[in-house]
This record gives sequence, structure tokens and C-alpha cells, in this order.
Amino acid sequence: MRSAPVVDGAIAGAVGSAALDIVSYLDMVLRARPASQVPDETAGRLAETAHVNLGAEPQAANRRSGLGALLGYATGIAAGAAFGLLAARRRIPLPVAAGLLGGGVMATTDGSIAALGISDPRTWRRSDWLSDLVPHLAYGMATAATLRRLRSPSRRGG
Repeated sequence: MRSAPVVDGAIAGAVGSAALDIVSYLDMVLRARPASQVPDETAGRLAETAHVNLGAEPQAANRRSGLGALLGYATGIAAGAAFGLLAARRRIPLPVAAGLLGGGVMATTDGSIAALGISDPRTWRRSDWLSDLVPHLAYGMATAATLRRLRSPSRRGG
């Protein structure tokens, strides 16, 4: 039985999101850098904008942390699902798919943090850009490769 392209894409996006996290955590280990506060700040800003009360501290900080991580997964899974629909209609070479996925998710997240006033990517140093680019490329490659595997003729059945 064939699965829906959006489901395959969502699964691939979840795999890509895990790859992004793994690469980010490896970077933290190798360079002894702290975790980014951007996801927490993004969640807090979005909650404020939506007039959602996250409670008093320290519970609010814990909620921002959880919501920030969940927003990252939601973005990665949604991007994978959307790409699954696109990839169902045409065959996209793996390097192109990886670049589109990684670049698209990176542009979405960086555009969001800029629009929310959390950070200005125009002021980032080279190391900041690399810390952002490498995990997003890992996301793109893992998502594209997983989607290709899920949609391969030997896996389609029937």
C-alpha cells in the first residue's frame, strides 16, 4: 500500500529535525558553546503576541523552553510534509532537495527571529552563520534522503 506524500514528508521532516538537533548538540560539545536561547525567546515572543499567559517564573521559563523545541520540530515536520507534496510531482536531485529543504527552513527560522525582533542576522559573525548553516544543511540532507528512501520503488509496495 502506498502512503501519502505528505505523510512520507512529515516522517522525513521529523528525521531531519532530529539530525539538526544532533549536529547542534555536537557543535555544543566540540566548541563548548552554550545552548541557544533563541527558541525560548521565540516561543515567549509568540506567546506574548498571541496573548497567551505562560504563568509565573520559573514555570514560564520551562514552558518557553518546551515550546521553543516544539516549534522547531513543528517547522521541520511541516517543511518536510510540504516538500513531500512537491517531490511527489517531480524528481528532484538529492543535493538540490537538501539545499532547498535546509535553506528553506533556515530562511523561515531566521526570517521569523528577525521579524520578531529577537536577532538581526545582518549583524551575525561568520561563526554565527556557520552555527546556523551546518545544522540546517544536515536537516536538508537527512530529510531529502529519508523522503527518497520512503518513496523509492522498492518501498512502495503493491
